[in-house]
Amino acid sequence: MARSALGPSSAASSHYSTRMVVAYRYGSLAIAAIGLGWAVVFAVIGWWGVVALDIAIIATGLAIYGLIRRGHLTFGLLAAQAALMLIAIIMGLVLDVPTTDAPRVSHLYLLLIAALGYLNYQRENSRIQLALIGLCLLAFVVLASAPLASPYVLTMPDSLRVGGTWANAIFATTLLAASVHAMQAEFVRKDRFSRDLMAALWNDEFQLVFQPQVDLARATIGAEALLRWNSPQRGTVSPIEFIPQAEKLGLMIAIGGWVLEKGCYTLAQWGKIPQFRHLTLSVNVSASQLMHADFENFVRDTLVKTRANPRQLILELTESILVTDMELVIARLHRLRALGITISLDDFGTGFSSLSYLRRLPIQQIKIDRGFVQDAASTSQSTSLVKNVIRIGHDLDHDVLAEGVETMEQHTLLAQAGCTQFQGYLYGRPMALADFEHRVENEPRPAAQA
Repeated sequence: MARSALGPSSAASSHYSTRMVVAYRYGSLAIAAIGLGWAVVFAVIGWWGVVALDIAIIATGLAIYGLIRRGHLTFGLLAAQAALMLIAIIMGLVLDVPTTDAPRVSHLYLLLIAALGYLNYQRENSRIQLALIGLCLLAFVVLASAPLASPYVLTMPDSLRVGGTWANAIFATTLLAASVHAMQAEFVRKDRFSRDLMAALWNDEFQLVFQPQVDLARATIGAEALLRWNSPQRGTVSPIEFIPQAEKLGLMIAIGGWVLEKGCYTLAQWGKIPQFRHLTLSVNVSASQLMHADFENFVRDTLVKTRANPRQLILELTESILVTDMELVIARLHRLRALGITISLDDFGTGFSSLSYLRRLPIQQIKIDRGFVQDAASTSQSTSLVKNVIRIGHDLDHDVLAEGVETMEQHTLLAQAGCTQFQGYLYGRPMALADFEHRVENEPRPAAQA
């Protein structure tokens, strides 16, 4: 799948709505502001050790904000939870030890951190995230159940301790209530999103766009069919937002079938026009589609129904298929290959493939992941890596297509390394079918195609 074709994206946008990203940004600034406020208070008193802790809070908030601004939201949230958990524990052991006049309240922040962690876990399952949630809850139970006397306890004036207890209790409880509200809002949003997604297929809200694939001379040799969702309520929804949800709902078999059928109808129409007859069309196939018992029959029936030329159809599979039943995958791909279909391994080098598997898989094309392409011109090591990937493809007698090409420097480097097929913004963004066909019609063609 050409991720560059999905539009500019980041680690944040792949799992989080824009609203949530903005909320996390302002939340990180709020953390820094709280740390700054307490730093001023304790600086006036002259407790510089506590000021140092407050500075750590400020640095944590600003670091989270910087990571989110750069698109590293997932890492930023995990790092933030770990840092804030540690700070809350230190506060509970050093500054907020319970007395007869004031109870410990700083451990309430651990519930808030755990709640935010759970919200993050709902969006992206992670063992690290699950571990942080467990540690927060364990630390909360321990701090709530025992005084845990420490030799480093700092004794505050009674007025400051009582005031701080009330302020922290009110603030932590307010934030915890806000996080519960955010979780409820997120559950409602996901429920509505799921209902809209299920209705989209039947309401004909999906659309295919086509990103050109070119040869060394930058002549168009085909396209990748990319899915778009034009929702009446939501506008244009990015595939990186709705495809993961479709997978969870079990809709990708139906949606993927629709994409394949539409793509085959397009190929059949191209086959009737001499100018378009040479074009190939790449269609992405998910692991759930490939492993469905009826997939082979569906492909065969679709080719018969649409009268598309199977030799012009390319099925793109990600390396995630290699974690399933390999023998079943290999047998199924051989039967699809027997129909004349080309099999392509997408995002090559990012997943689970090994040379032994590559030799056994009946694939004819590998697509170099855009991450390798983007880094190709940055360092000598990256350049060498890309060259080796291309050489491996040639040694296995596979066509090699580089996706995500955005600059002439990248194109030249890839071409010199032996790559002969390309895809990316340098050659054209995803476009409507009419625009793609107009592009091909206006290209100068070799005499053999004229």
